[in-house]
Amino acid sequence: MPTWTHLINAADCPAGTAQEVLVDGRVLAVFNVEGTYYALDGICPHQGGPLGKGQLNGCVVTCPWHGWQFNVATGQQQINDRIVHTAYPVRHDGDEIYIQFPA
Repeated sequence: MPTWTHLINAADCPAGTAQEVLVDGRVLAVFNVEGTYYALDGICPHQGGPLGKGQLNGCVVTCPWHGWQFNVATGQQQINDRIVHTAYPVRHDGDEIYIQFPA
């Protein structure tokens, strides 16, 4: 059964921002969209850019290296519907944000 792992403190990712976080050896990108938190694999599938350092506009993050864009809620790439980046379930509990990795 999958377990919840601490990801970040809510205060470290204010609304409208993205953060890069290292958890259990994985680079993750955490996003706060109007108080709802999302997490994607932090490495852009195009050429390895840091999605957690990208520009967040609503639910879309733009990779700072080459401009690839992903919906942070679903991982869907915004131009090619065949590309879906890994998204993880996130839980907000008080000031703590948790992530669930697959078993």
